[in-house]
Formats: sequence, C-alpha cells, structure tokens
Amino acid sequence: MPVFPIRSLSLAALAAFAVSTAPMAQAQNGLAGAYLAARHASFFSDYEAAAQYYTQALARDPANAGLLESALLAFTGLGQLDRAIPIARRMQQGGMGSQSADMVLLADQLKRGAYQSALDDFEAGRSVGPLVDGLITAWSHFGEGRMSEALEAFDAASAEQGLAIFGDYHKALALAAVGDFESADAIFSSETGQALRTTRRGVLANIGVLSQLERNQDAIDLIAEVFGPDLDPGMSDLRTRLEAGEALPFDTIRNASDGAAEVFYTVADALNGEANDTYTLLYSRVAQYLRPDHVDAMLLTAELLEVQERYELATAAYLQVPADAPAFYAAELGRAKTLEKAGKTEAAIEVMTQLTKSHADLPIVHVSLGDMFSRMERYGDATKAYDRAIALFSGPDRMQWIVYYARGMAHEREKQWDLAEADLRKALELEPDQPRVLNYLGYSYVELQTNLDEALDMIERAVAGRPNDGFITDSLGWVLYRLGRYDEAVPHMERAAELEPVDPVINDHLGDVFWAVGRKIEAKFQWRRALSFDPEEVDAERIRRKLEVGLDKVLMEEGKEPISVANGD
Repeated sequence: MPVFPIRSLSLAALAAFAVSTAPMAQAQNGLAGAYLAARHASFFSDYEAAAQYYTQALARDPANAGLLESALLAFTGLGQLDRAIPIARRMQQGGMGSQSADMVLLADQLKRGAYQSALDDFEAGRSVGPLVDGLITAWSHFGEGRMSEALEAFDAASAEQGLAIFGDYHKALALAAVGDFESADAIFSSETGQALRTTRRGVLANIGVLSQLERNQDAIDLIAEVFGPDLDPGMSDLRTRLEAGEALPFDTIRNASDGAAEVFYTVADALNGEANDTYTLLYSRVAQYLRPDHVDAMLLTAELLEVQERYELATAAYLQVPADAPAFYAAELGRAKTLEKAGKTEAAIEVMTQLTKSHADLPIVHVSLGDMFSRMERYGDATKAYDRAIALFSGPDRMQWIVYYARGMAHEREKQWDLAEADLRKALELEPDQPRVLNYLGYSYVELQTNLDEALDMIERAVAGRPNDGFITDSLGWVLYRLGRYDEAVPHMERAAELEPVDPVINDHLGDVFWAVGRKIEAKFQWRRALSFDPEEVDAERIRRKLEVGLDKVLMEEGKEPISVANGD
C-alpha cells in the first residue's frame, strides 16, 4: 500500500529531530580488532555484525560511551529494543548524555504505560527533540486521563514554527480517539487540515471521522478526490463498505500507546530521504516497538533497510506484514524487489508469480512483474505481463502512459517495431509532452533513419522538458548529426557529455560529431574515452576501427556515404 509522506517541514526543522551520536573513543589495547570490525560493519549498515562486534568490545571496555552508543544503535537497527534498553539504562546511570539513549528509555516508559514517569523526565530536562518532546508530552497526559492538559500540549506543539501540521494532526487523532468527532472534523476541514490529506494515514483518519459523523458520501468523495477511480484493495474495500452505509470504526488511534507510536512514525516519515537513514530507522523501529501492528511502520522500516542494502533484514521486515492486511501486496512487491537486488532472481520471480495469482485483479502487480522481466532482459515474458495489466484497465487514464511506454520498450527490444511504435504513440496520446516517451520514440526514429523531422521535433520538446538530462540532450545532438547538421550538433553533444561525462555511448557520439566537423584529434580522444569506461555498452570493435582508419573509412566499409566534413577537408 503506498504511503504518502508528510513533506511540510523545512530542512532546518527536520534537522532538529536527527539524533547525534557521541564521539567514539579511541580503540584501546585488547579491543582494537572488535572495535575496527564494528566500525566497518556500522559504515555499511551491517547491524548484525555491528551488534556482535560492539558487544565483544564492550566486554573489554564496558564503560566506553562511544561503544555503548554504537551498540545501542546497532540493536535498535535490528529492531531488538529489548537489548538496547539495558544499554540505554547503563548510559543513563553513567551520566552519558545521548539523544538515542533517551529515545530508547522513553520508548520503554511508553511501552510500560509509565506516562507520568515520562512527563517527569521531560520536566527534569530530558529531550529527544522539540517535536517528539511536545507530542509525547501531550499523549502522556492523554494516557494519564488528563484530556485538557493533552489538548493544551498539542496546541503548544502546533504553535512551534513549522510544526502546526504535526500538532494539529495528533490533536485531531486524540479528539477522535475519545469520540469527539465534530472537533476532529473541524481540524481536518481547516486550512492546515487540508495538508493532512497529502498522507494516506491522514486520509484514513479523516474517512473514519466522517463515517462516524454519518457522512459516508463525504468520505466517498474524499477517496475519489485523493485516490481517483483505480483503488488498491484496502481503499476499495473501504469505499464498498461506505457505499453500503456501514459506519466505519475510527481505529487509527486506539489509546495513548498508539498515539506515541504515531509520533515516532510521523517523524520517521518526515525524515525519510532528508536525514541519515540510520537515524530515520531509529524512529521507525521505535514506532513498531510501541505498536507491533503498525503496518506503515513495517513498510517504512523495510524501505529504509532496502536503501541501506541490508536486503535480508528488509526481506524480513516485509514478511512481518500479515497476509490479510490490505498492504500485503505492497509488502510482497517490496520483498520481491529486495530478493532481486540480493541476486535471488528465481525467488523474486516466485514471489511475483504467486502475487499475480492472489492479487490478479491489480494492474500494478502485473506491471511490476513486467518491469522485473525487463530488467532481466526477458522481454517476451515482460510484454505478456504488461498485456495482463493493460487488460485490467477500466478506461483510459493519464497515468497509464508508463505501462504503454514500458511495453513499447519491451517490444522494441524484441525487434517488433510496429507494436513498439503503437505503444509509444499511445503513451504520448495519454501524456503528450512526456520527455521520456518523446525521447525514446524520437531516438528510435533516428536510429531507423525514418521520420527524422518529426524525430527532431519530439526530441527538442523532450529537451525543453528536461534540459539537464544528458541522455535526452545526446538524442538531440545525434538527430542533428543524422540530419547532416553537424555544426548545430556540436554544442548539444558537448552539453550531453558534460551532463553524463562517463557514459560510453555519449562519448562515442561526441567523437563522431567532432570528426564530422573536422576536429579529428578530439574525436579520437572521445572514442578512447568511450572504450575506457564500459566497452560492453558500445560497439568496441567499430570504435577501434574508427581509431585505426577514421570514421569516413568505416562508413565506406559499411556501404554508407562518407561524411562531408564541415571544414572542407
């Protein structure tokens, strides 16, 4: 199930939530090996090995603040907060200040329902970060049954610069959790509340509130406004239940522990892509610890591990999503992708094959299988998967262009140009100015030496849409070269090589263009560069022949007319 992150914070505000690690102490005699192995493992986000080696190092130096901090992060990265908590307590008892240790200790208090203890520690000066402090203070008051104090704390969090959306969101959740749906709806209907509809969880909460207010049609309209007609299984089921007149329960938040988990998930989601993945993972792991059934936190954790190339851990995280969860298909898509990245292609195909059976009515499943086959260069299998996806389309939709584009590329690789051209034309019909499609179709025409004027127009439009794309700029230079407009081709090819300096195909093209305008020394230099990068991506033998006898001679050997050199030589 797609998760739509909140993106309202400035980078400066987001940075306030990042956890800083204590400086690592110098390795001492007797623990250097474990220390260095642990540091190496940490550098590559190998949490299993890091936890093992930091534990070994701590056996020799149990009071080392840096080792304790790093071990805590390793165990938290593994999702083993039960092993991180004793380390955090040891750090606290030793007077070792650490935001990450404070976060783990806070998670322990919240998990045990020790809300007053958490409030006392905030009062004594403990801080995880301004947003977490404010919202957890509010949910702790909620957990103690002090709703008035909770609402005041939510308002105080909203008053912080740049944080209104977070404070208002959690206040609405708290109000709905105690049955005050009118007040919750007032927040969702406000100007700030409109921004909450950029997140899936915000929309789900809003739907629950509207349904409890007997406004099912408004909830149905909201689904249509945000998600359109093609819905994933979870949202489709909600719409069906709403249409049947069912009063949907509000279950986004059930208690203070859920609210606290939502705080850590909210921050993790906001930090995703903006802060260090290790620290973002810390927040998502805490969210899962506080609410083990938080499916969105599971998916975010898996995504973060995948980005860090910890594919086994990511696969395990995806497997945590229950088979009966609406997001199960999304988890399986993620699991297949991590298996493929780990080189387990047959296992990845098996996961996708099973998914096409269990979720046969979802186009995204077949598209994803087609994409996987395309990456494996199994284009015949890819086109069959794309066929099944397209057959499921209920009607034309702009976003379908990507599927026709993908199938068109697969057909082109299979040398079925008529089918490829039809799909690429269909993609342009749905998305007329899509640079990727314009470039692919235009470049294909150039290579086929047909429709060159139209190809030039397409590629010029593609460049206008993506002026900093080196490959599209290369296409423009290449079509001008094919049209014999060599002088005009030069600046575009030079620009392409500037944007993609180590691409062998672009350097090869630049060499040909230089030769065409008489810059033969520079041409040979570019051909040599092309061979030095990745000779498997180009016709290496042809380039070596060009270096030996020149481009004109090679063209003549191929039965083509030699280039009329622009300088008259």
